[in-house]
Amino acid sequence: MADSSFDVVSKVNRMEADNALHQASKEVEQRYDFKNVGASIEWSGEKVLMKASSEERVKAILDVFESKLIKRGISLKSLDAGEPFASGKEYRIEAKLKEGIDAEHAKKIGKLIRDEAPKTVKSRVEGDELRVSSKSRDDLQATIALLKGADLDLDLQFVNFR
Repeated sequence: MADSSFDVVSKVNRMEADNALHQASKEVEQRYDFKNVGASIEWSGEKVLMKASSEERVKAILDVFESKLIKRGISLKSLDAGEPFASGKEYRIEAKLKEGIDAEHAKKIGKLIRDEAPKTVKSRVEGDELRVSSKSRDDLQATIALLKGADLDLDLQFVNFR
């Protein structure tokens, strides 16, 4: 019998993130507490740029954006927001959506699978994802449950289960 396998990936649906950003932008434009403070949120290349006249307002914009991401089903583990910093007369926050599993997290996940998953399960790194394989599908499902329960600071998805 051939090995069964699945891939562990960390991806963000770009369309959903775009929709969340547009919803947050509309709310920032319409809310009374954001009037006349130069508040805005927009894409700046691959990053999300939030601007306002005070540190509290820019943090409130980040809060609005986070709530829209949650409503759209995007985990906050995928959002890497920096600290507010002054830029001229305004405050800014740059946030980035994390995609892919970097080498450090791949090693950590691989070690977790070796130590705690059933012994028939093998994993290997392929680019920015992990391929997990075993002869037993039940062992693979136990591994998925293990990874879902693990406290990793990545939003993991499990794809190509075959």
